[in-house]
Amino acid sequence: MSPDAIPPPPQKPFVIQKARTRFFGLTLDETIRVFFGGNALTAVVVLALITFFLFREGSEFFGQNRESITLYRKAGLEYVDYMRAQQESHTALTRYLFDIRLRAFKQLTQDQGLPPAQANEQLADLDAFAGRYSDTIEPVRGFVSELTDVAVAIKEKYTVNRDAEKERAQFLAAGMTAEAAEVKTKAIDFKAELAPLVGVTPAYVEAANGVAAAIKEMLPSLPKLPASTSGFAERLERFQELNRQYLATFPETQKKLEAWDFQKPVPTLDTFTGFIFGKDWKTASFWQDWYGVVPLFVGSLMVSVIALFMAVPLGVGAAIYINQFASAREQRLVKPAIEFISAIPSVVLGFFGIAVLGQALRALSQIEALSWVPGFPFSERLNALTAGCLLALIAVPTIFTLAEDALNNVPRAFKEASFALGASRMQTILRIIVPASLSGIVSAILLGLGRVIGETMVVLLCAGNRIAIPDFTQGLTAFMQPVHTMTGIIAQEMGEVVRGEIHYRALFMVGLVLFFIALLINFLAQKIVRKYRVSIG
Repeated sequence: MSPDAIPPPPQKPFVIQKARTRFFGLTLDETIRVFFGGNALTAVVVLALITFFLFREGSEFFGQNRESITLYRKAGLEYVDYMRAQQESHTALTRYLFDIRLRAFKQLTQDQGLPPAQANEQLADLDAFAGRYSDTIEPVRGFVSELTDVAVAIKEKYTVNRDAEKERAQFLAAGMTAEAAEVKTKAIDFKAELAPLVGVTPAYVEAANGVAAAIKEMLPSLPKLPASTSGFAERLERFQELNRQYLATFPETQKKLEAWDFQKPVPTLDTFTGFIFGKDWKTASFWQDWYGVVPLFVGSLMVSVIALFMAVPLGVGAAIYINQFASAREQRLVKPAIEFISAIPSVVLGFFGIAVLGQALRALSQIEALSWVPGFPFSERLNALTAGCLLALIAVPTIFTLAEDALNNVPRAFKEASFALGASRMQTILRIIVPASLSGIVSAILLGLGRVIGETMVVLLCAGNRIAIPDFTQGLTAFMQPVHTMTGIIAQEMGEVVRGEIHYRALFMVGLVLFFIALLINFLAQKIVRKYRVSIG
């Protein structure tokens, strides 16, 4: 066979092999997957750690709160508070009566132009009645003052003994036996300590009955205001009705005093309901600390409602305009301007609220022409309205951006079909585009709510920080009153508490409540987003 007849050796097919860059033995694709997967895992781990940390630090609150309430009962503070409630109710009625007098005086001097001396002369009978009415509670006030000292002394004796026991336990744990032996403790005999306190029950009941009899005797002689005044007959009748309700509480208070038992155990459920439904947040009190989250929750809810009331129309309206009406030039100008608001530090907004907005709103409320506005005029510069306006400014970029994205995701075919059927642009927007993107808009509002309710610096600086439930009987005026919020109380008090004490644990419980509220809001938003995506798909 000739050399030319020999077939050439088979050649391997040409294969283009992709160059692969490796990082620590992984390809680029694998590295990217590990990176993003690691981020997701990190987010889950961080969420789990935050939840665990909040539960760990806050879980002991209920046990410590139960001990605190048990001491409140054993030391007799609860017993004295039954009496103090009667005194405070009488004080509130006295303030109501003096408020009637003040309003009548203003009407006589400002509306009718009488000299102050002549106005006081016309109100002399009411002044005399108010003075006698105020003095009727003196027997009860005397008992409360005396027994308060007794109960506080018992509580202090127990507290000193408990601190000594803790000190001795610390010495023993450190192996310092000699030092531990020098720490003296003495058990408290609560029954013997409370004997002087409980022994006055019959005398107190007799004094309280005397107060009730004196009030019943006085009420028919309640003087009428001068004929020149108007609008006070209903208030005076209301005063009499409130007194009748007040007198009806005397037998109930007597039963509580007679049935009171310092050894009655405090149910664990009471500590939980006391925190969730409690209306008092009192700390560092010489008498008794209470940790009720209701006033803080109400404050957070009020400023959030005000913020959403302003932010939703502005954010959604701006998103509809930019998406459907604005020219390309307007979009380039307006969108960055709105989104830039989110870059402003919240503490700067807080300073703006203190220095400018709060003062401006108060001055605006004093204008005579705006007196018809509910809640106007108001005197507090820092209140729920001021904080809510600033939070609305913070929420607008979030709502605007997400709502505009939802509008963009509506298929173009919907709009074209509507125009083909002869609908106008406004009809298409209101009846086609907005309903089709409604789920996305609602999710944007919920995420805006989550942004608002978690804000700290603005509410801490501008909400007024009054821990009390506003008086909603005054209508919209309640939104012009100072409030405190859950985020604000944590930021304000966390730096002042002792680690491990009940106040410290209570703040973590507030944080836990806030944490679950934020999770719930985000969960609802995600559910709505998923529903929205499914419906569009």
